[in-house]
Amino acid sequence: MTAAGSRRVLLVGGSSEIALAITRRLAADGPVRAYLLGRDTTRLADAAASLAQSGCEIEKCALVEATDLDGHAAAVEGAFARAGGFDIVVLAVGTLGHKQGLDGDPEDLTRVMGVNFLGAGSLLIHCLRALRDQRGGTLVVLSSVAAERPRRSNAVYGAAKAGLDALAQGLADGARGSGARVLVVRPGFVDTRMTAGLKRPPMSTTADAVAEATVRALDGRAHTIWVPARLRFVFAVVRHLPRPLFRCIRL
Repeated sequence: MTAAGSRRVLLVGGSSEIALAITRRLAADGPVRAYLLGRDTTRLADAAASLAQSGCEIEKCALVEATDLDGHAAAVEGAFARAGGFDIVVLAVGTLGHKQGLDGDPEDLTRVMGVNFLGAGSLLIHCLRALRDQRGGTLVVLSSVAAERPRRSNAVYGAAKAGLDALAQGLADGARGSGARVLVVRPGFVDTRMTAGLKRPPMSTTADAVAEATVRALDGRAHTIWVPARLRFVFAVVRHLPRPLFRCIRL
């Protein structure tokens, strides 16, 4: 925290509804200074305005593109330098893409992989390095229950999230003892702009519910959470189903 007691929060994927909900929930507990990184100027401005209405102080909005790997270091380093460091970084970079498999459009499939793993993974590395260098702070990585076992209905998205999730877990182990912490959040289906028009499955959730669970976990010692929590047990079973049986389930 700053001397004034404000939590300094960096949103990477600054227009993400889940990231914004987390920030608003943090602001309910005390002052928040927010710095937003994202790829769309208009959406960032709208996001900043909504946070300001919730009582957050907006430090700055800046552009970063997930697929512009060469620009990631400067974007993250610039944010940390301007704000004087961060207490919490929320990595909320991702795209769902079309629910396609082997016969999907190659350009769309590679874009989903590029954004969800390569782009998000690059930003994860730069953010965690910065937290390690300041010897403190928490990196919240928005993963998905899809990372537990990629399903045929959206294999590319699930595989990309599995890669990001594994990277976050491995790098967190490597950063142990540095003061930097990684909290991986695995929501189920979240009712947001990204999932608009899709059929809501059982145990779907909301951005506010994910935010509540995340903020509670920030005050604890968990390294991974599921939202809703009971999905942890559901996917513990799904993950260990024999493959012939898994193939017979419509997921």
